[in-house]
Amino acid sequence: MIESNDLQNVCEAALLAAGRPLTVVEIVELFDEAERPGPEQVRMTLERLAESYAARGIELLEVASGFRIQVRPSVAALVSRLWQERPAKYSRALLETLALIAYRQPITRGEIEDIRGVAVNPNIIRTLVERGWIRIVGHREVPGRPELLGSTREFLDYFSLKSLDNLPTLAQLRDVENLGVQLEFPETQAPLVANDAAVADEPAVVEADPVVVLETSELPDDAAGEVI
Repeated sequence: MIESNDLQNVCEAALLAAGRPLTVVEIVELFDEAERPGPEQVRMTLERLAESYAARGIELLEVASGFRIQVRPSVAALVSRLWQERPAKYSRALLETLALIAYRQPITRGEIEDIRGVAVNPNIIRTLVERGWIRIVGHREVPGRPELLGSTREFLDYFSLKSLDNLPTLAQLRDVENLGVQLEFPETQAPLVANDAAVADEPAVVEADPVVVLETSELPDDAAGEVI
C-alpha cells in the first residue's frame, strides 16, 4: 500500500499536470492494482492537501468535473497579467439568457424571450453553445417541438460550482421575475446579471471574472476581450 505522503504527492502532481479537473476514480486508476488506494483514502488525501493550501495563493477545489488546483480569486487579477489577452466581456443580454437557462432549465428560446420581453439574438445562443456552457437537452412536446436548453458541467466548472445546488437560491435574488438579479458565486461574487431586462440589449457590459487554473495549456484563442 502506498504511503500517505507519497499518495499526497502523486495527487498534487497529477492535478497540476492534468490541466483539467480529475475525479477520484481517475486518480485511483493511476496506481497499479497491487498498491492502488481506495476512493475514500484518495478523498481524505485531497482534503489534507486542500488544508495545506489554506494560507497560500492556490487552492484545491471540487467542481462539477472533479478536483482541480487553481489560483485563489484574491490574487487571480494579478496573476492573469501573465497573459496578454484581455478577458472576455459579455453583454447583459447574454448574461441574462445564461442565468435564465441555469435557473429555469430545461427552457426553450421562446420561453426566454417571453420572460425577457425581447427577442434572443441567435449569436447569444451560439456563443453559449460554443463555450460549452449550455446544450440542447431535448425538445418540448408542443407544435414545432422547440429545443430545450440546459447548462453543462463546463458552465459549473467555469464558475467554480460543484452542482446547480451551489447557485444562490431564488429567495436570495432580488426581483427575479424582472431579472434585476445578481448571482454571487463563491469567492468571486461576480455580477452575472445586471439591471433591468427592458434595457437588456443596450451596450452595458459585464467583464468576466477570470478563473486562473494551474495548467500547462495556453488560454483559448477566443479569450480576447471582445464584447459578445
